[in-house]
Amino acid sequence: MARITVEDCLQRQVDQFALVHLAAARYRQLHRGAPRLVDNKNKDVVCALREIASGKVRFREDVRDVVYGNQAGAVAGTELTDETNDFFSDNSLL
Repeated sequence: MARITVEDCLQRQVDQFALVHLAAARYRQLHRGAPRLVDNKNKDVVCALREIASGKVRFREDVRDVVYGNQAGAVAGTELTDETNDFFSDNSLL
């Protein structure tokens, strides 16, 4: 991969909004000193995109299940659980 593009990442993560959150969360991990999962000398944000495009970084859960599951709960008036809040935390994404 000479250049990384958003289209490369969207082959692994089909939701653009989720891709932004995944890349931002991985960037924060790399910026704090997490080990790189792909060999490169790029800046942290490019490294995060390369990791996503290679399939080495992804969400623990399927994004569609979480989003559509929470929409049903929001309509019914239920609150988010602690388990859902863990999904959006800065914990490890792997």
